[in-house]
Amino acid sequence: MYVTEANIDFQLLDEVMNKTISSVEESREKIFDIAENAHKESNYISLELEALKREIEWVISQTDELELQARKARQKLASISRSFHQYSEAEIREAYEQASQMQIKLSLSRDKELHLRQRRDELERRHRSILSTIEKSENLIAQMGIVLNYLQGNLRKVGIALESAQNQQLLGIQIIQAQEEERKRVARDIHDGPAQSMANVTLRSEIVERMLNQNRIDEAKVELRLLKELTRASLMDVRKIIFDLRPMALDDLGLVPTLRKYLEEYEKRHGIETKLTLLTPECRLQNSIEVAVFRLIQESLNNTAKHAKARHVEVRLEFKPHVVHFRVLDDGVGFDQAVKAERPQFGIMGMRERVKLLQGKMKITSAPGKGTSVLFSIPLRIEEGSKRGNSIETKP
Repeated sequence: MYVTEANIDFQLLDEVMNKTISSVEESREKIFDIAENAHKESNYISLELEALKREIEWVISQTDELELQARKARQKLASISRSFHQYSEAEIREAYEQASQMQIKLSLSRDKELHLRQRRDELERRHRSILSTIEKSENLIAQMGIVLNYLQGNLRKVGIALESAQNQQLLGIQIIQAQEEERKRVARDIHDGPAQSMANVTLRSEIVERMLNQNRIDEAKVELRLLKELTRASLMDVRKIIFDLRPMALDDLGLVPTLRKYLEEYEKRHGIETKLTLLTPECRLQNSIEVAVFRLIQESLNNTAKHAKARHVEVRLEFKPHVVHFRVLDDGVGFDQAVKAERPQFGIMGMRERVKLLQGKMKITSAPGKGTSVLFSIPLRIEEGSKRGNSIETKP
């Protein structure tokens, strides 16, 4: 009897949960559509604003030229008025007509400039409103994503976990929030980079098509060259986003070559001199271990760039039969570890959790003015037949 009632309760709960999840997903899709339409309108308004600003600049220059011509016409008319008897009736009429026409043209040009400025101000207000809508919708999508992650999980297991460890719940929420923030960042990178470029490519393609239809071959060639440069830039943006998500070189080449490439880019981006030191010959590791080691080094280097004010940073790697040791050292400002312990950062906490999951160890050594050293030790299984290279120290 009790079992039957419990089963009925769970069935009802599942039904309610499924309806709730369906409703939340449907609402999220609608908000996504709103955000997508807002993005499109934002792109069109941006393009229209650029064209409008160029037109305003041209009208302003025309107005300035007309003002100069009107001033000369008035001066000529004033000169005729002072020496009226020296000019014929035709000359006087021509001077009056010229001054009148220039004044009419000037007035029309000023009216056009005023109208264009008003249109520009209106578009800018609309653009700000649309950007606000985009931001709100993206925040809502992120929050609803967090809700769905919990709703779609096994709530009974979550309840058992909460009874045993409330701190794990807090960490779980922080991890999900970090995942949503990362997705939001990637989405924004794609929108601000490749998506904008693709919209520009579409617009310029239409321009080239019109030029070709009008037999403006030379102008079309110029636009095509610009299109080629824009496409190359978009490709670079896409490759950078892919590398940030998952360095493909890890799968193809392994940890050390990927680190060399990353350190080269890091040195260019942050102006911090880098050095990669291999204390033992290089070895290929399990794919999951290589990814974990790379991410831990990457996070350490990001902290150096953000907080250390360092001029040099070094990454040391040591491959042992059953463990890999690696250290990230910088010559930056360092910090008081006692003060830092009172205000733990989520980045460091996430690194410690990753190391804990790998059953490894992490040790931070630092002092004000003495730089910072982060030492990791991760247990591993080296894949057979994968040793290569004998260099001990390399400069990326």
